[in-house]
Amino acid sequence: MSFVIRSATADDVDGLLSLARQFSLLNLPADKRAITDKVEVSEASFRGDLPKEEAKYVFVVEDRDQKVLCGSSQIVAKHGTPGEPTYSFEILKKERFSRDLGVGFIHQILRLKINENGPTEIGGLVVDRSYRSRPEKIGKLASLSRFNYIGMHPERFEEELYAQMAPPLTEEGRSEFWEALGRRFTGMPYQEADLLSQKNKEFIRSLFPEEDIYLCLLDAKARLVLGRVSQETQAALHLLESLGFTYMNEVDPFDGGPHLKVKAKNVTSIKSARLLRVSSATNASFEQKAIVSVSRDGQFLAVASAYLIEGDNLIVPDKTRHLLEVSANDLVYMTPLVDSNKKRAHGRKQ
Repeated sequence: MSFVIRSATADDVDGLLSLARQFSLLNLPADKRAITDKVEVSEASFRGDLPKEEAKYVFVVEDRDQKVLCGSSQIVAKHGTPGEPTYSFEILKKERFSRDLGVGFIHQILRLKINENGPTEIGGLVVDRSYRSRPEKIGKLASLSRFNYIGMHPERFEEELYAQMAPPLTEEGRSEFWEALGRRFTGMPYQEADLLSQKNKEFIRSLFPEEDIYLCLLDAKARLVLGRVSQETQAALHLLESLGFTYMNEVDPFDGGPHLKVKAKNVTSIKSARLLRVSSATNASFEQKAIVSVSRDGQFLAVASAYLIEGDNLIVPDKTRHLLEVSANDLVYMTPLVDSNKKRAHGRKQ
């Protein structure tokens, strides 16, 4: 099969709309006008026409054989600015002690955090349901290719990368955390508040409590989901952890989903990447795989490919050169693919 990860174009709007209709995602709404606007911003971002504060990138995975889009992912170059701050709850510990009773407690508390100078956000990962169990691991390719692009253009992004993970929701799509906390201060149901926050977050600053919130005062259902991820998000969480992302003791103020962070320079796939020249060779023996990518003329292309390195030259199959539209001596950026499951099996602490 021939899968290409690339920057989205106007021709992808209908394909992205079909993907969006399979899910209920705020960063990929099932609305053609909204997707069209998102792709236009993405094209300008890839061309370098927008400042970091406004740049947002949309990547698509294309099945070249079937001529369909089977996945997508996104990068927000700067998540949190003075004009559009972001909000989270820090999870902190507070000690309380009574000398008269000789009794003390260590409480977990939530403290509202407002960020006007935020990191780069990694998000928007979706894979067509019919492609999820494929051996090509479409989701992994869609996720990792973003780090190839960040490694190729570090000046376009912040030094820190951030990811917000989806928490467990009820079968009706309700957040137990929101029901126990956010709804009491806003009067809005979860979906309505989350949708409004995509356009206007003023109500968070105005209505959420400024004081610390003691977790022991929330009901058990809310405490149980705090900082946890849904079953469907487990694979994405493990992949990010294998790249160096760690939990930062912060959660989403709406649903309690965990926030992860890492320094871009410490991402394992960026650290192991190399800029090499394409070379051709006969009877080459390929034993390893990598994501190989090119970025030129405001466009990005990447594929998973077998490879062989000889000095500063990268030898890849003819099919790879054809999909990337590169010739001998062209520069490409490659990141070796490592099985994160094997890393955990060898004792890597997550």
